[in-house]
Amino acid sequence: MSSVVNSSTQSRQIKFYNPSSSASSDSDDRGDLTEQLYIDPNCGITEYFGCPASPTTVPARTPQCLESPARTGPPRRRQRTTSMNNQVTTANPSECVIRSNNRTIYTAGRPPWYNCAGSAVEPFVIGICGGSASGKTTVAQKIIESLDVPWVTLLSMDCFYKVLNEKQHEQALLNEYNFDHPDAFDMDLLLEVMKKLKEGRKVEVPVYNFVTHSRETNTKTMYGANVIIFEGILVFHSPEILKLMDMKIFVDTDADIRLARRLRRDISQRGRDLSGVLKQYLNMVKPSYANYIAPTMAHADIIVPRGGDNKVAIQLIVQHVHTQLQLRGFKLREALANSYNDQPMPNSLHLLPATPQIKGLHTFIRNKNTSRDEFIFYSKRLIRLVIEYALSLFPFENTIVETPQSVLYEGKRLATNKICGVSILRAGETMEQAICDVCKDIRIGKILIQTNKETEEPELYYLRLPKDIREYKVILMDATVATGAAAMMAIRVLLDHDVKEENIMLASLLMAEIGVHSIAYAFPKVKIITSALDPEINDKFYVIPGIGNFGDRYFGTEPSEDYY
Repeated sequence: MSSVVNSSTQSRQIKFYNPSSSASSDSDDRGDLTEQLYIDPNCGITEYFGCPASPTTVPARTPQCLESPARTGPPRRRQRTTSMNNQVTTANPSECVIRSNNRTIYTAGRPPWYNCAGSAVEPFVIGICGGSASGKTTVAQKIIESLDVPWVTLLSMDCFYKVLNEKQHEQALLNEYNFDHPDAFDMDLLLEVMKKLKEGRKVEVPVYNFVTHSRETNTKTMYGANVIIFEGILVFHSPEILKLMDMKIFVDTDADIRLARRLRRDISQRGRDLSGVLKQYLNMVKPSYANYIAPTMAHADIIVPRGGDNKVAIQLIVQHVHTQLQLRGFKLREALANSYNDQPMPNSLHLLPATPQIKGLHTFIRNKNTSRDEFIFYSKRLIRLVIEYALSLFPFENTIVETPQSVLYEGKRLATNKICGVSILRAGETMEQAICDVCKDIRIGKILIQTNKETEEPELYYLRLPKDIREYKVILMDATVATGAAAMMAIRVLLDHDVKEENIMLASLLMAEIGVHSIAYAFPKVKIITSALDPEINDKFYVIPGIGNFGDRYFGTEPSEDYY
């Protein structure tokens, strides 16, 4: 256990790493979808995006202008545009974050949080304990500012106060209920949430109202991250929760300063009067600190006097966290590209029969001289065949209907009506129209994954999924799969939203053999559907012989010259 000396205070703005990326596309706005990836404690809604949409942003539904209508004259050649790698404009150009009202949009993507086997890599968990108004939240925010890591989840113990019964609620209104006692917290729920966050899964965190002493009906959606910071007065009280922490920090602030802060906060923010705050402090807050909080200082790895003003302590903590994150880092895409060579194809692969029609369609879309109009037309035909083949793999049940001639007919019907499509933007969005054409009123989710040109790793920028997606069978759609890195990330997202692995299908026009092996090895229960397999990928992770960049050919965009 060590103490850290004081240093001068210096305010800093939060900065987020902004990796380069290709063009992104917007998604439709539907009320039954979730969109939070990172919950900022100061705002209600948070979204992740990549860079701004390109000049040819793709709508959620394929417009009529992309169809191939009958023509009498020669085909009109479509004008190609450039998919630029622009920076997001913000109030401070050095920040990759947009803030407006109660919405915050972060523009840095989340790198892989799992290994080649698809298993989540444990995040670094920091526990911050201390007395009431000691500056725990300030220390947490200072750490986040200095870390310069976009994926940090900040969880407050204050969210887990128990629901009060009528008698306890009356005591709370009279400042006679002890909120600083361990029994005031729902430790079982807190432990459950912490375990899920450490596993990288989605959790619903209660929202507590300190004015009414009650939980709100709504909850906050949070996800696991590279770093999880958990702060509260009794963070070190539970031995089970203590075991989940990689670093334990105790914020030691003078009692007079804590009292002054508590008076200012409770009177100005929570509508209390002076006598009530002092009564609660003397009868409950001060004794609870001495009996339950101060003794847990013995568990601390670092003691931080004066809280957020201690710049030296913050920097030492940040340096240690960076070291730990580097030790846990790895090159996912490179590892996938050099694995599973010369292995037999897995049983989870379902390849469309190589009929003359399939070969003919591939001849058109693989030909570099095929015009964009024809590329779109034949790609749509092939996409439709892939989607219909995927649907045929779902369980069907026998059913009997009566025909218009009053004759019974023994037919088949899908055994479930809970099927959801999820597209990996942007190329996977081209498959949405086909699944909407064959599945009436199907719900569509979206996941934006782009490659960081510096690290060559996939990064998650944005997702929008049905809130009850765990109850659905999901057709995950991407036009091409090379190493399988993006598809693995999307599958990991679905699993973190409690979708069962056996309920996921990956549908693609074209896959490299190495990508099939990567996905099947990590997620053996996921069905893989494609119309063709190609034997290899090149040093830029393109499928060989392949079809080039499907998204650029379909949407008429070309990467800028400095992108590669």
